Amino acid sequence: MSAIRLLVLGAVRQHGRAHGYQVRNDLEYWGAHEWSNAKPGSIYHALKQLAKQGFLLAHETAPSTVGGPPRTEYEITEKGTGEFFTLLREALATYDQRPDMLTSALGFIVDLPRDEAVALLKERVRAIEAWRTSVTEYYTPEEGPGQLGHIGEIMNYWVHTADGGMEWARGLIERIEGGAYTFAGEGEPFVGVLADGEENPFGAGEPHAGDRG
Repeated sequence: MSAIRLLVLGAVRQHGRAHGYQVRNDLEYWGAHEWSNAKPGSIYHALKQLAKQGFLLAHETAPSTVGGPPRTEYEITEKGTGEFFTLLREALATYDQRPDMLTSALGFIVDLPRDEAVALLKERVRAIEAWRTSVTEYYTPEEGPGQLGHIGEIMNYWVHTADGGMEWARGLIERIEGGAYTFAGEGEPFVGVLADGEENPFGAGEPHAGDRG
């Protein structure tokens, strides 16, 4: 799975219709350029590829009143919406993947119904537990990593990571079941994107040429 694919589809979907600079601005506002491959060039490339594959619809808008070529705006298609939710659900439930997939999914978790979000996170916990059980058949954390020489530090790291992941997921499940956040169908959601023209406090810089038609 691709984090940039999920991020771009989700950002466009939240706006309804957005140009590349808006998407880039949103993702930098979330700090995605620090924890994923959502760099400017990859964002613009993803927009064009997703449009080519039918997940986004590209609209060429009128030229700017101050001059310059038309700007391309993107709108998510029905196919793109299906892809977005497939990626989102897999990222929340699946443990064996890159960390940036989970981080990306957390940005859109409230797009799901509350009960479904909880169910997916519980599935994630079960997957982590199953992985840990299989590992501890030949590596016992209580005996320490030395039992496998320095190679044991690899398993030591991953077991500790799994334990931390389960603790975090269970905490999130508890918060969600306790009523935290506004999920799909519950009312007006938290606005996690910048309005067109709103200043980004983290500064995306000047628009990229890829914003233009």
